[in-house]
Amino acid sequence: MSPLARSGRRKVLGAALLAALLLFSVLTFTGLGQKALCLGGAALCDSRAITEPGLTDPPRTPPGTADGKPRAPKGCAGPKACGYPDASTTGPRIATLTPQSTGNASIRTDGTVIRGWDITGSLDIYANNVTVVDSRITSTNWWGINLRPGYSGLRVLHTTITAVPGKGPNNGGSDYAVSNMSTSSIEVGFCDVSVFGDALSMGQGNLHDNYVHDITPFKNLDGEWQHTNAVISNGGGKGKLIIRHNTLLNPTPVEKGASAAIGLFADSAPVTNTVVDDNWLAGGSYTLYAGGKDSTGVEVTDNVFSPRYYPAGGRYGAVAYWNPTGKGNVWRGNRMADGTPVVPSPS
Repeated sequence: MSPLARSGRRKVLGAALLAALLLFSVLTFTGLGQKALCLGGAALCDSRAITEPGLTDPPRTPPGTADGKPRAPKGCAGPKACGYPDASTTGPRIATLTPQSTGNASIRTDGTVIRGWDITGSLDIYANNVTVVDSRITSTNWWGINLRPGYSGLRVLHTTITAVPGKGPNNGGSDYAVSNMSTSSIEVGFCDVSVFGDALSMGQGNLHDNYVHDITPFKNLDGEWQHTNAVISNGGGKGKLIIRHNTLLNPTPVEKGASAAIGLFADSAPVTNTVVDDNWLAGGSYTLYAGGKDSTGVEVTDNVFSPRYYPAGGRYGAVAYWNPTGKGNVWRGNRMADGTPVVPSPS
């Protein structure tokens, strides 16, 4: 091959290589060719943060003591000593998160995975099979993450969800860290949740290994204290609600709106198909509101009621509104931290 031909071939190969590099850059930094999504505001399309489905932990349904797991030891001082979640076992596993100022962002792409973000704003989910993992959300909205009606498959794992006290709409009144407005189940696991008044709000879902703490009371714009609950269900769930192996603390004073660590209220419809198993619970007017007279299929087993805020767990006691005659209702193995059995008073 002549020197001139070799020179021409090198030019062609160089041009092809340059074109390939330019195409790679476009695909990498614009998110083309993958399910990338810009969340609005000053947020970036970062291919390291929004990835393809299937890159997170598999779904986990942890065994509870009702399934043969040994009970937590009696007489231990706090949740960590008893093997329950705290700040060291919840929240993101990634040391460095990518800041994203999203505002109130709407997620509309099925299968989106948000990983490694430090979000200032909130996520409104209008899509199926969305996963938020190893991230942090600081919200000034009514919610941190909200699943809208008609959508399913939301998973929130290893994420810190908090808020700016008193800065949300209505001064932060009636707010939710994770809200399930759909009739499908969602999974919330290994999350560190604080500030929000009704932290985890849903009629159906799998809530496991979470640490809910430092709920902050707010007065709404009408001057009324918001009622506070670490977990709240208003009844009428279309599936099963599982609340298993969480630390759920409600330090709110009663005069500032405290309801419960777990509030199972029949506000919308009777409470049914609910499992409350192997949790560390403290605070509230009563620590557990247990569903009321029409509740059925409510299993409350092997929970520890802590005297951290009040000697009996809650200001007025450990449990209220338990229905012992409801079909499928089970009360078993529940106790104070020192091992004293907790027996519901007659309704």
